[in-house]
Amino acid sequence: MTSKILFVDDDPIMHQLYKPHVERAGYEWVGASGGREAIEAAACERPRLAVIDIMMPEMDGLSTVAELRKAEATRALPVIMITGELSYYGRKEDFTGAGAAVFMTKPFGAKQLLEAIGRLLPATVNEPMNAVPSASGRKT
Repeated sequence: MTSKILFVDDDPIMHQLYKPHVERAGYEWVGASGGREAIEAAACERPRLAVIDIMMPEMDGLSTVAELRKAEATRALPVIMITGELSYYGRKEDFTGAGAAVFMTKPFGAKQLLEAIGRLLPATVNEPMNAVPSASGRKT
């Protein structure tokens, strides 16, 4: 089963930059351009992880995470918070307190993002369902 990654950012360039890398890594991309759209997408798509920008119009990332934590289906959703504002780095504890597992400042490379996703999701999540354990216990 392919894991869905919900990517929430109001900047379409961010989606263009990271979507190909996330998909090439074997994840299914679910994009949202704002908090309300992200909450709806999370309820419908049931992602395994969310990457959420902090600064967005209408509903910021912290409010979005707070709303996701209220719903049973998304309460335990791992969240990577991202921002381009270095001043937010001083408030890192606010973000982790709100439920962010990882906090990243822009710009960051696709490799950094994929490493963060890999740390939060079990390694076996994206393995083909027909993979069979070998004698060593590894799936082939």
